[in-house]
Amino acid sequence: QVQLVESGGGLVQPGGSLRLSCAASGFTFRRYGMSWYRQAPGKERELVASINSAGFNTNYADSVKGRFIISRDNTRNTVYLQMNILKPEDSANYYCNVVILAKDYWGPGTQVTVSS
Repeated sequence: QVQLVESGGGLVQPGGSLRLSCAASGFTFRRYGMSWYRQAPGKERELVASINSAGFNTNYADSVKGRFIISRDNTRNTVYLQMNILKPEDSANYYCNVVILAKDYWGPGTQVTVSS
């Protein structure tokens, strides 16, 4: 079965960096685009970044452009989110996502808190 497991979240000061990882299994990873979403308390889940199957095309939410970088390693079945210059408004639970045959699959999420 499809499984996504995020890691790398934590508490970081404003201006700091974190690198999130999402380990995927149960499907042919290299054939699918992957995405990172986030959800803060009381807010809707929002798309943060996405990457195509080969890793050549990426898209970002305006709020993270120039600060976050999505990448993937198809030999390790892992997608990453490098987050730099973090702001308090980046605090949220971050989720990995894949869509397979029109069905969304999600990991349990990893919490990111940006605070001094």
